[in-house]
Amino acid sequence: MGFATEDQVEQFFNDVPEFERMLVRSGIRLIKYWFSITDEEQQLRFLMRIHDPLKQWKLSPMDLQSRVRWEDYTKAKEDTFERTNIPEAPWFIVEGNDKKRARLNCISHLLSMMPYEEVPHDPITLPERRFNPDYERKVLPEHLYVPEKY
Repeated sequence: MGFATEDQVEQFFNDVPEFERMLVRSGIRLIKYWFSITDEEQQLRFLMRIHDPLKQWKLSPMDLQSRVRWEDYTKAKEDTFERTNIPEAPWFIVEGNDKKRARLNCISHLLSMMPYEEVPHDPITLPERRFNPDYERKVLPEHLYVPEKY
């Protein structure tokens, strides 16, 4: 799309792995996900947005250009994986044609990547509420309340 020169792109690809390694050395767990959909699914989603007035706002001029440049974007994605997939910060591809399943699969995978340990804690007991027989809860003006519609 012409947002960066070839030199800037090359610098980006040189900087990203080292930056990510620095983050990991600082104690950050970095896991990268790419939600991947097929060309056909993208076309279907875009057509649905075009024909649904409530979803048209989701389509930007950049989105429309991405249809024209599907293969260019795919090659750039492949290059990005090749150059930024490092052991310290791996990429994981989520099959995304089915949005709900994709999200659930991603959440499940992410949680599986986290080292869980039992956290020790002291037992909790609810203290008794103080009771003042002279206190009377005030009735607040009606206009302060949100109307109960449901």
